[in-house]
Amino acid sequence: MYKNIEKQVKLRLKDLVDYQKGQVVSKTLVQNEAVSMTIFSFDKDEEISTHAAGGDAMVTVLEGVGRFTVGGQEFILHEGESLIMPKNIPHAV
Repeated sequence: MYKNIEKQVKLRLKDLVDYQKGQVVSKTLVQNEAVSMTIFSFDKDEEISTHAAGGDAMVTVLEGVGRFTVGGQEFILHEGESLIMPKNIPHAV
């Protein structure tokens, strides 16, 4: 169920994955039949291309600013802001 994190340890999510120049880096933290939680870091101008997921996806910006496109609508999120991207609706990050 839990991956890459310890139980009963205080965590700062933004410290769990490092930035890498020219890369999108991800680390899965929780994965089971009901939920998957992955943390990402994006170097400037890096992106995840348009795709759809079989379940809702909730994103929270932990640091910086992100541009999200959901069903053709663009959202700019700043640190501390969240967005839910509905299942089966194409989205990009």
